[in-house]
Amino acid sequence: MTISLDLPRHTDDTDVYYRRYVGLPTVDFSGKAGHPPGEVAWELGSADLDDFFDAVDTGQVRALVVGGWDADADTVVERLVAGAHRLPALRALFFGAIPQEAQEISWINQADVTPLLTAFPDLERLETRGGMGLRLAPVRHDRLRMLRIESGGLGGEVVRGVAACVFPALEHLELWLGVDEYGGDYTVEDLAPILTGDRLPALKHLGLQDSDRQDDVAAAVATAPIVARLDGLALSMGTLTDDGAEALLAGQPLTHLRRLDLHHHYLSDAMMARLRAALGSVDLDLEGQGDPEEYDGWLFTSVNE
Repeated sequence: MTISLDLPRHTDDTDVYYRRYVGLPTVDFSGKAGHPPGEVAWELGSADLDDFFDAVDTGQVRALVVGGWDADADTVVERLVAGAHRLPALRALFFGAIPQEAQEISWINQADVTPLLTAFPDLERLETRGGMGLRLAPVRHDRLRMLRIESGGLGGEVVRGVAACVFPALEHLELWLGVDEYGGDYTVEDLAPILTGDRLPALKHLGLQDSDRQDDVAAAVATAPIVARLDGLALSMGTLTDDGAEALLAGQPLTHLRRLDLHHHYLSDAMMARLRAALGSVDLDLEGQGDPEEYDGWLFTSVNE
């Protein structure tokens, strides 16, 4: 059964523990079953894994929300991979779903998530939170439809790894690029293979968000071949200014988009008016206008530490 790719309108404003995840109610395992295994998204800490496999008919489980490490994250990946044969119906996995009140996003120790893709060839949705220690090697996955990476700073090695993957079924790609101070040493050039779209023939939504280089990202996107195939584009959560918006207006037409998400930005009133006039048919999200003068010219991303 195909799982939902629906998301809250602003994922940066929403607790990572969604009340509903992939169209299913999210329930806390807490050592007890008590729910139809395939009709809920199971939320559990890594310490719960053994009890979960014992208490639940995991052959029916379609969605897992895993966070709260009791061991290093690579060991948690190993435990999930070792139990992959007991999760044949798994289609959605949020790995590292640790809310801010428990741990700041940039202090979450992550892992090499490549084995999760190789161990679960039927996985349709993979989401991760936290950039520290995150790794993804180039891999081909024929059924993945959504890949989301939430971070306060995404390493260039990870961006290049994503860009080198072959995802023929991927419809939604979302990267929170973040800031250099918290590990975001990516470059705009690292995004080039993504922007050609050669390895992403089914992509419908591209999010390159939360960047302290959002103007440069916007300029690269403005002429990117993949944009003509999209119905959704998100350059939100970052430090977008009039320079980046000018590049978008001067680039290829964007009127084919169903939605352009630019929320959390530093655009002037005049530029917002120009965007609305040029993109009248597009669902244009310009919420969260920041004031560059508020912090003496410093611009901040929505998510960093």
